[in-house]
Amino acid sequence: MISAIHQVQARRAGFRRHWAALMVLAMVAAGCASVPAPSVSTDDQACQPAKAGDEWVGNWLGVNKRKGIAGELHVLMTLHQDGTMAYTEQLKRAGKSPQSLNETGCWHRKGNTLVLRTTHSNAVAVDPGDPIYTNEYETESRNGQWVLQGPESPLSFRRMPDDYRLPVF
Repeated sequence: MISAIHQVQARRAGFRRHWAALMVLAMVAAGCASVPAPSVSTDDQACQPAKAGDEWVGNWLGVNKRKGIAGELHVLMTLHQDGTMAYTEQLKRAGKSPQSLNETGCWHRKGNTLVLRTTHSNAVAVDPGDPIYTNEYETESRNGQWVLQGPESPLSFRRMPDDYRLPVF
């Protein structure tokens, strides 16, 4: 009787090990599967160069506080002559490591409106059809600063040297 019980328990344990091995194998196979990149024509992704001497080309730093957010938001926008852009945002809070967002893509202007189109967020290609990755900001100059009308409040920027980068912590 005892040996029959041991045999049944051994078969159940073997079945569980076999089943567990199959589950692990399935998870590994799923993890190795690649997700196809969004299909995008190169014409849609190409950045258009800015007009020669465009005053918006350069590094722009904004340090702002926003209602409902503890800490300071540091934003560095780099607008290149070739129409490419880099956007780095750091949230700095006392006693905590800063949180960052790094985006790259294209920019252009429509009159006094700055249009940013993100193609990569934190080095990962984004879905170009998702409207969240295209942002438009009405702009104006005030007291030597560049002011972008954000969705919640105006964001003020000042021109920085071409080699300026946000500190890395």
